[in-house]
Amino acid sequence: MIKTRNAAHAEESAEVEVLFAEAAKFDAISKKIKTSLSRLERGGQPVSDALKPVYSNTQGLQVMNDNIDKILDAIDKMLGPSEDKGREERIIRAGPDRVGLPDYLASLKRIDRSLSQMSSTNLRVNQQAIGDFNELLSDGNNKLQALFRSILAEDVQPVEPLHYLTKEIPFPVLQQEKVSRLGLIDSFLSSTVARDASYSSRESPSIRIYAEMRGGYLSSSVHNLSAASISTSKRKASDEIYRQGTSGIGTYAQGLEGIFSAEFGNISAIFARENWGLAFEATCRKALAEFAKTLRELNMHIKQNLTTDCFLAYEIVEIVTNIGYRLDQLSGQLKLPFADALKPIRENAKSSLPELIEDVRRRVSSLQTLPPDGSALPFTSEVMTRMQTMAMYPQSLASIMASLGDGNWNSPAAAASNTNSSTSLLSLKSFDVGADSSQLLAHYIMDTIETLLTSLDSKARTLFKSKSLSGVFMANNIAVIDRMIRSSDLASVLGSNASSKIETWRKRGTSAYLDSWREPCSALMDVQYTSRHTRPPSGSNGVIDSAAVIKQLGSKDKDVIKEKFKSFNTSFDELSARHNKALAMEREVRSQLAREVQAMIEPLYARFWDRYHEIDKGKGKYVKFDKGSLSAQLASLG
Repeated sequence: MIKTRNAAHAEESAEVEVLFAEAAKFDAISKKIKTSLSRLERGGQPVSDALKPVYSNTQGLQVMNDNIDKILDAIDKMLGPSEDKGREERIIRAGPDRVGLPDYLASLKRIDRSLSQMSSTNLRVNQQAIGDFNELLSDGNNKLQALFRSILAEDVQPVEPLHYLTKEIPFPVLQQEKVSRLGLIDSFLSSTVARDASYSSRESPSIRIYAEMRGGYLSSSVHNLSAASISTSKRKASDEIYRQGTSGIGTYAQGLEGIFSAEFGNISAIFARENWGLAFEATCRKALAEFAKTLRELNMHIKQNLTTDCFLAYEIVEIVTNIGYRLDQLSGQLKLPFADALKPIRENAKSSLPELIEDVRRRVSSLQTLPPDGSALPFTSEVMTRMQTMAMYPQSLASIMASLGDGNWNSPAAAASNTNSSTSLLSLKSFDVGADSSQLLAHYIMDTIETLLTSLDSKARTLFKSKSLSGVFMANNIAVIDRMIRSSDLASVLGSNASSKIETWRKRGTSAYLDSWREPCSALMDVQYTSRHTRPPSGSNGVIDSAAVIKQLGSKDKDVIKEKFKSFNTSFDELSARHNKALAMEREVRSQLAREVQAMIEPLYARFWDRYHEIDKGKGKYVKFDKGSLSAQLASLG
């Protein structure tokens, strides 16, 4: 066992010795390598120093080579446009009709790029080429403008608006193929380079041409509507009140709206969005100027016939404001043109409100006579016709009255001051006047009626000697007013307040008429001296015994009673005859006054008859009517 261990230990020791021997060899080799490297570094330094200038020169040559390549490329670019000039010139000179619009526009764009490249070099050698290319570009722009004009010229024949309005069909628009070509041309002509090269104005040449060509088309198409508006507005008797819808201005405005809307469809398809408003306003300018001229002529006519044609002004305000608002919503450009065109008529309409009230005072005050039979004045119907016509324009009048101020129409001086100080343009939302302003029309109508009745009452008191005739006259006029209110839109405009005010005037007229009936009433009054006589006996049912009453009377008292019956009979017969024949009464006035007379006379006569009808013992010499016959006679008054 021990011998085995010693053998293994001896073997391992031998291996270790071998390893140590190998390590010593490696150390010797490593030292030799380090010595060789050191010698190599010392020997390579001169080589490195010699190669550095060579490397630096090589880098410089590479940079120079790159610069040369760039110069050659730039020369190629400069020479390229000059070499392509002939091809582009042939295309431009040929025109878009021969080469086709897409190829023509592509050539112009290449010329534009070439100009940009040559201009950026600022080389003298390129100046001739730049001049030639600018000439080509200008020539190309001119040909594009001519093409743009020629395409539009194919559709400038005026149309007849009534054909489209009556059949309720849209106004014609440009064909889609033409719209596409016009859009391509505009996209180039509207560019900055195109404007700078061929047109000095800030306005795009395509917009200018479009406005010129299509503006004339619009103006020519609606020209007949303008003439018709003027002729239809003047075609009536001088004293006839304007009737709603008889003027052609509504058709004119409707035609403008239809043809303008169709034109905006063309514009929005051709031009860039930022140019829609500018192009639309420029295109409509001529037609709007003609429209404004028409409104000025109508305004002169209205001003000369203000009391009869102010209603045309109200109609124009309503029509034009509504259409102007809708077109402004469409384009955002026509607010001011419509407002400027409408302003004179709006101011004239405002001034008409105090003038109409003053006309009522003036006309009634100038009357030298009144109807001798107490019939209603024709002027009352005329005034109420005015009010009925006003009720047809609640929106425009509410706006106008709101700007004038509630009640200012009663003072001409205040109204004139308000009108003259108004310098603001019409708001296209001016119909939004609020709940309070909706009552202004009712206030104005009632003020006019009050003015009329007050003036008539004053004139009747002056010219009529009879108070009852004055009462019939007022009652007839009030009946006409009330009837015309109930039979029209005035009833809804005025509401319940009008009834109470008219009823007050009716009671005053009735009271004046009944004044003449106080004479027969006074004949039915008797005097009883209770201290002289006992209470007159009565029947079992509370009926007065007339014979007993007469028996207690003295001869003088009997004569008084006889005279009272005679006086009543005479007065009653005269008043009844006058009521039925001499006085002209409206149907409702006659029946209403008859009821009032019956309510006044019948109770008094019944009492008087019950007490004294035996005065002539049924002979009828003094007692002409019994209670039944008198009631029938009173009923016949109605």
